[in-house]
Amino acid sequence: MVLLLFVDLDPELAALRPLGGFFVLRTGTAPHGPLPALARTYENPASEVYGNSLTFRVHIVAERLQVPELRIAASVAQQALAARLWSAALGCAALYGRIPDLDPRLLHWDAERSAPDDLWLAEVRPLPGDATALAHTVLHGHLEPLTAALVARHRMSTGLLWGNAASALAGAARELDRWARTRGREDVATRARALTADLFAHPLLSGTGTFTGTAFRRRSCCLYYRVPGGGVCGDCCFTQPPGSSPKAASG
Repeated sequence: MVLLLFVDLDPELAALRPLGGFFVLRTGTAPHGPLPALARTYENPASEVYGNSLTFRVHIVAERLQVPELRIAASVAQQALAARLWSAALGCAALYGRIPDLDPRLLHWDAERSAPDDLWLAEVRPLPGDATALAHTVLHGHLEPLTAALVARHRMSTGLLWGNAASALAGAARELDRWARTRGREDVATRARALTADLFAHPLLSGTGTFTGTAFRRRSCCLYYRVPGGGVCGDCCFTQPPGSSPKAASG
């Protein structure tokens, strides 16, 4: 039996810092000024380009990647935000045994910055660290309204977006497992794997692909192969970019 060693959530979520990158979640007020809450972003998907953080982020990604369609940039932007949310929440659940309340009214987003300075949590309110709380907080609290906003704005496939959400979860779990194992934290690795398996049983994720251990193969494509110089991702349903050979898998 693996003994799980939990500590209380601290106001700065300091236990996430050693994981770096997408796992770190800033707390309090951003030093460069107040940021819009994600709740506003989800509630107003059809505003003008610079009047909405989500639309603004999609256009930034489109410009940086020089993509031929906005929906490609929207897919990349959505998967990146999903990865941030899953990483912070799953990291807390595995390290602390609890998660902070990531209510979209408390979580603020700077659409112009990258991790870890893109997200700021106004207040740390502890919640249980089980799969039910994770699903309620991330899936229902963020990814459902985010999906609805992108479908309304860019006419995107919900299957693609939920595939992105699943891929982001699997990636966070894989990185957390790798980090924990290299540091002898089998308790963290075990809990992360168990929570991720439970989350993949959720109806919103169960049809997105096959999750085994820490490996995931999705049933959809995020469209990254259409980014200039891009290719298929490691968990893509395709083995090579569609159209590159007669043997390419169909979508």
